[in-house]
Amino acid sequence: MKKMTSHRALTALAALSALATAGAVHAQSVTLYGLIDTGVETVSNTATAGRITRVPSNTGILPSRVGMRGKEDLGGGLNAVFALEMGVAPDTGASGQGGRLFGRQSYVGLGSDWGTVTVGRQYSMLYWSMMDADIVGPSVFGLGSLDAYIPNARHDNAIAYRGKFDGLSVGASYSLGRDTVNAGPSPVGTNCPGESGSDAQACRAWSLQAKYDTPTWGAALAYDLQHSRTLTSATDAVFGGLTSSAKTDARLSVNGYAKFGDAKLAAGVIRRDNDGSATKPKSDLWFLAASYAISPAWTVDGTVARLAYKDFDNSDSTLVAVRALYKLSKRTTVYAQLGHISNQSLAAVSVSGGATGSNPAAGGSQTGTMVGINHSF
Repeated sequence: MKKMTSHRALTALAALSALATAGAVHAQSVTLYGLIDTGVETVSNTATAGRITRVPSNTGILPSRVGMRGKEDLGGGLNAVFALEMGVAPDTGASGQGGRLFGRQSYVGLGSDWGTVTVGRQYSMLYWSMMDADIVGPSVFGLGSLDAYIPNARHDNAIAYRGKFDGLSVGASYSLGRDTVNAGPSPVGTNCPGESGSDAQACRAWSLQAKYDTPTWGAALAYDLQHSRTLTSATDAVFGGLTSSAKTDARLSVNGYAKFGDAKLAAGVIRRDNDGSATKPKSDLWFLAASYAISPAWTVDGTVARLAYKDFDNSDSTLVAVRALYKLSKRTTVYAQLGHISNQSLAAVSVSGGATGSNPAAGGSQTGTMVGINHSF
């Protein structure tokens, strides 16, 4: 009896050990995270209302969001990964990205030392290539005011690969139907679902990235191309003026940055070839940005950007933005920012990317201010 009991005890211990080992090999971690960023914005010289004061729905210094991401160790250096991330309009609590539940990211995939392959709704490689050089980022007064696609560079139905090898980062993505939501005239929902059996290139999109980083400098190159679809009726529409699947909207981005102690400088250009515009198909978006950490709590930064169209006079826009950020804690930051845009006589670009309805009359200049608070969790 004692021998049998000992044998059963050893068997039980072996089983528990095997379970513990399996649990260690297949351990999973899931993180709930998010941030809310809001404040009060004032924009001068709007075409319809003069000066407007509002709480922006899209962005302050960063767009508000709630998400969860996870990683499971499958053993042998292989991991399963996923992310579900939704955008939130802090002024009303509505879902962002055209009302999607998880409109910022929604993907699952596998990763290892060779990189990560993911499938779902995810960022274009253009987004990743801008991460370090676009110092101001998706701020209310930033590059998104001149090209709204930059902070919204995501594709539905996408297969993506990203890998990092020492200082070199590479990536590629391919979408079978880049945007299944119709959010009106907006890059967050362009009404281009694709995945058509009768038109193989309808709403397809692809992107590439190569980026090299060192402790003191870095440079990136990216290309992003989107196909449209052929319209089916006089009332059918795809945002951006693209009327057939043969027409494309492409962006080539080149940028770089350098660090000098507490200071950082960056510059870049985005060349755009847009078949959706009959009069202004080619443009260059140039930017120069800088930041300086005055102290561990205080940072000042800013950008100067110019959107210039080829072979179309009097349609350029120049944006200048500065801001000051103060960290109350690791998770809470208060800030103030100032933006100004100058439009040539045929341009009517708003200084603000915070919400619609603030464009000036053609040729008008605008000044915007915003004070706000950002809290992450």
